[in-house]
Amino acid sequence: MHIAVLNGPNLNLLGEREPDVYGRATLREVETATRERARALGVECSWTQTNHEGELVEAIQGLRGRADGAVINAAAFTHTSLAVRDALLAVRVPFVEVHLSNIFAREPERRHSLLADLAVGVVTGFGAESYRLGLEGLVKHLASRDGR
Repeated sequence: MHIAVLNGPNLNLLGEREPDVYGRATLREVETATRERARALGVECSWTQTNHEGELVEAIQGLRGRADGAVINAAAFTHTSLAVRDALLAVRVPFVEVHLSNIFAREPERRHSLLADLAVGVVTGFGAESYRLGLEGLVKHLASRDGR
């Protein structure tokens, strides 16, 4: 099983950008922990981060035939990008939407997700643990769907 983890804008600044909101873990530390958990679950994990909407769309389009599922933190694109939504609709790869902060307890413009209704599930507000929880939930979902 191959799970792609896709990260949107400004997540490369984790650990230094608003640590009171996003925590002190760097994206590298989140990646390391996520890859370790994937290995323990017996799944292959790829990792992408981009600050560019078109690159995120291309990464999503590249999932078809390559990934069984995805864990996606689209960051600000969650609230604004119909292009990201349309790409997810087109590839039809099961995904879990994750967020470090609780987007529903933030500013009004961050309380709506253009992706959530397409997702298998949404994990929000658990800091870096959101990635682990999203990964575990997605792997269980895919395994139960495949009869494993």
